[in-house]
Amino acid sequence: MIADAVLRLRSGIHARDLRRLAVLYGTDKGTVHDYMGQYQRHFESLRLRKMNILEIGVGGYANSGIGGASLRMWKAYFPNASIHGIDLHDKRAFEEPRIRIFQGDQSNPAFLLDTYRKIGSLDIVIDDGSHINHHVVTSFRALFPLLNVPGLYVIEDTQTSYWREFGGDANLDNPATTMNYFKGLADRINTLEIPRTNYVPDEIDSTLVALHFYRNLIFMEKGDNMAPSVKLASIMRKRALAAGQFVR
Repeated sequence: MIADAVLRLRSGIHARDLRRLAVLYGTDKGTVHDYMGQYQRHFESLRLRKMNILEIGVGGYANSGIGGASLRMWKAYFPNASIHGIDLHDKRAFEEPRIRIFQGDQSNPAFLLDTYRKIGSLDIVIDDGSHINHHVVTSFRALFPLLNVPGLYVIEDTQTSYWREFGGDANLDNPATTMNYFKGLADRINTLEIPRTNYVPDEIDSTLVALHFYRNLIFMEKGDNMAPSVKLASIMRKRALAAGQFVR
């Protein structure tokens, strides 16, 4: 690809520098939006891993001749990864070695499941799709349980949580908005500490280990959230104290 040749020729442009790659490939993630610092922070340790990355939204809307900028950026940054894209419009013209694109609706769980099966596994999902609130939540509910452990799920442009034309609401108590849905997951990270009777943890309770909120951007880490509980340790300490045993 021409962009790959330019990458090699331009002195000072390094494949590990996401800010420079964003400018080189022309993605608005590094111009209109300033997401590269956060992406660098969360992705740098993963850069050389062999894995599957899925980005929702290829770019260019219905124009079949525009799009693919961020897919090419991820391909350059992750030299051992396979990059996959989803778009409502046909963007297969931007496929190339290590980049594969599927056409479909991100709010359709059956399509998302079928795409996952064709890819085989997922390590990172980036939602830069419609930004419509219920689409964002639907995609997360469908794909987060399918992510490998460890895994990362990223949602861009969460400012639409407050915009009515995207199904958002400036009412900060509306549980249907993107931001309020994901803020509501914060307590679930502490699910083992919550006193409940006969409660069976679901996939999110069991595997959501961290939420990182930035301006217009959310990162979620998937891992093992069923490790021994702090609450259990506290109970054991109280029992030991009650029995007259010394506990540091």
